[in-house]
Amino acid sequence: MRKQFVQSMKKILYSDSNTCLLLGDIGVFGFREELKSISDRVYNIGILEQSTVSLASGLAKSGLIPFVHTIAPFMVERAFEQIKIDFGYQKYNGNFISVGSSYDYSSLGCTHHCPADIGILSYIPEVNLYIPGSSKEFDYLLNKTYNFGINYYRLSEYENSESYLQPIGKGILIKKGKKATVICFGNMLDSVLSACKNLDVTILYYNTLRPFDHVLLRDNFNQNIIICEPFYEGTANYFITKALEENCCGIFEHYYRILNIAIPRTFLYNYGTKNNQDEFIKIDEKSIYERITKWLK
Repeated sequence: MRKQFVQSMKKILYSDSNTCLLLGDIGVFGFREELKSISDRVYNIGILEQSTVSLASGLAKSGLIPFVHTIAPFMVERAFEQIKIDFGYQKYNGNFISVGSSYDYSSLGCTHHCPADIGILSYIPEVNLYIPGSSKEFDYLLNKTYNFGINYYRLSEYENSESYLQPIGKGILIKKGKKATVICFGNMLDSVLSACKNLDVTILYYNTLRPFDHVLLRDNFNQNIIICEPFYEGTANYFITKALEENCCGIFEHYYRILNIAIPRTFLYNYGTKNNQDEFIKIDEKSIYERITKWLK
């Protein structure tokens, strides 16, 4: 997805003169020509994430559409206050594109982990949360949404084998079953599909958390709800329970229970690849299958 970001961003920069890009010493090589040819709209601010976000808000106030790009923990956790106050409270339009997902850069340790990003930003009202599962989905989401609102795009080095370009804010029914409804986000879909291949479950896929497709979930409700999310466990629960509360026909007054298959809320001290981490915290294909079948029994 990171390569796709460079391609997509270049097209936007050259086609829309109201846009500008601020880099945090990440992705500079990919924009080496633009740093020269359109130097009045492309900047490498360096390792100054808080200042970068505040500068971006000033550019937004002047009428430009800013894009900020760096690794997730440096953008979200280090500059949270600036995103909250300088964009959220001021209601300026802006785009924040991270890379590294939860622990794509696992070999670099906890300083480069950020499974909290979606949860943290969900506390800022009206921030749109996009979790593309592939490069094509990211390109589609970016081009459809960049020129309005506050947008966060969560990029990963790992992606699904298939892309789904549904209307913005809409999920998609992948599979229909009777024993549970599995709600899957972003690049976890391939693992979930493999794990549930022989299970009698419904699978719903989402690449946006806000806006959230309430109707799809209500139309495919099951009392057994399984949430598979590539960030901290429980992050999506608020949106899902709100979707079930906002019901006009009474069906969701019945009991339901939730299983979270996600990243546990603890520090990961071990190193290795992303796949190593997935196996360690039991969100790999084999573990997903075992956890679902045990829970359904």
